[in-house]
Amino acid sequence: VQRYLAGMVDAGLTHVVLETTSHGWAQHRVDACEFDVGVVTNITHEHFDEHGSYENYRAAKARLFESLEWTRAKPQGNPRLAVINRDDRSFEFLNDFIKTKKLSYGLGESADVQAQGVSYSSSGIEFTAISDDFRVGVNSPLVGEYNVFNCLAALTATVYGLNIEPEVAAQGIASLEGIPGRMERIDLGQDFIAIVDFAHTPNALKVALEAAKKILATENWERTGKISKTSVNSVHSVVNTARVIAVFGSAGLRDKEKRRMMAETSIELADLTVLTAEDPRTESLDGILEEMAAGARSRGGVEGETFWRVPDRGEAIKFALRLAKPGDVVLSCGKGHEQSMCFGKTEYLWDDRTAMRAALAEFLGIGGPKMPYLPSQDKTEEEWLKG
Repeated sequence: VQRYLAGMVDAGLTHVVLETTSHGWAQHRVDACEFDVGVVTNITHEHFDEHGSYENYRAAKARLFESLEWTRAKPQGNPRLAVINRDDRSFEFLNDFIKTKKLSYGLGESADVQAQGVSYSSSGIEFTAISDDFRVGVNSPLVGEYNVFNCLAALTATVYGLNIEPEVAAQGIASLEGIPGRMERIDLGQDFIAIVDFAHTPNALKVALEAAKKILATENWERTGKISKTSVNSVHSVVNTARVIAVFGSAGLRDKEKRRMMAETSIELADLTVLTAEDPRTESLDGILEEMAAGARSRGGVEGETFWRVPDRGEAIKFALRLAKPGDVVLSCGKGHEQSMCFGKTEYLWDDRTAMRAALAEFLGIGGPKMPYLPSQDKTEEEWLKG
C-alpha cells in the first residue's frame, strides 16, 4: 500500500480513496496509513471465519475511527472526519471510538445528513439530501434503498471532509452510470427482468432482494413510473403477481453459518429460490447445498415447490429462467463482477453476466455467448475434488 501511495505522490496526486478490509485492520497492515476521512457504511454478518465473532469483526472495523486520532495535518487542510451510518446497528458501538469530528447520515431525523422524499424506480433513486448547511437534490441510476445510504455516505464525506460544494457532489453521484456486477440488468429482449448481483452475505442478499421487490413494484406502477416511501410503507404493500426468483450459493471453506442464514433470507423474501454452486473449493458441494436446504426448510420452504437444488450454476440459471413468467425478476447473486469460480483447487473462468446472457440466449432461441465451463457440467464431485 505504501509503495502505491508513494507512487501517487510522485505522480502529483493529492487524494486517494482507499477501501480497507477488516483483515487489514486486524493484522495491522494499514497502521502506517494516516486517514483524514473515515467512512463505515454498515457492519453485518461477514468474515466470521476470519474474526470468529461479530464482536471481533466490528472491533476490527472500529480501528479505522481510532486511527483518525493520530493522523497528522496534511497540506490540503481538510479536517479529520468520521462519517457513520446512523441507522445501522453498529452506530452506538462505533460512536464510542470516535474522538474527532463526526457526522452521521441516514433516513431518520436523528441523522446529521438525511435523505428525504426518497423515490425508487427501475431506473434509479431520487431524494433530497438535507443538513443544517445545505439542501440538495440527488438522483442516481443505482437502485435500491441500500444505495440511498451509499450516496448519502459519499455526499457527507465529500462535502464535509473535502469541502466540495453539495451541488457538485450531487452531480458526481448522478454521473455514476452503474457498477459492474452490482444489480446489473441483463436484457436480451425477454419479457422479465434478469439481474446479476454480488450479494454473497445474508445482509447483502436481503438488501438485493428488497431492491428487486422495489423494482417489481415500480415496474407495475405504470402511471407514475416510480414509488415513494410516503405513498407505500413497505416493499410488500404493492399488490402484484410478479415474483422474485433468486439463484445463489455459499462458498466452501468459508463461514458455514451464513449458508443457513442466506437460505432463510431467500425463503422469507424471494418467491422462489434456486440453490447452486458458489466456489465450493475442496468442500462437498452436495454437503453445502444440504446445509442451505436445511435453512430453507426451517423457514417453511418446500423443496420442489418453493426451492430447488441445482448444483451446476449454469443449469441453475437456466432453470430459474424457465420458472420465470412475464414481469418476474430473476436475480443471480454471489458472483457479480468476479471472473472465476473455484472447484477443488482449480479456478475456472466464470462470469455470471456471461452465463446469464448465454442462458437467456438459449431460452429465447437467439444467438449469444457460450455458457462458461464448470466441472459440475460433466464431472462427478469426486473427480473435480481430485483435480
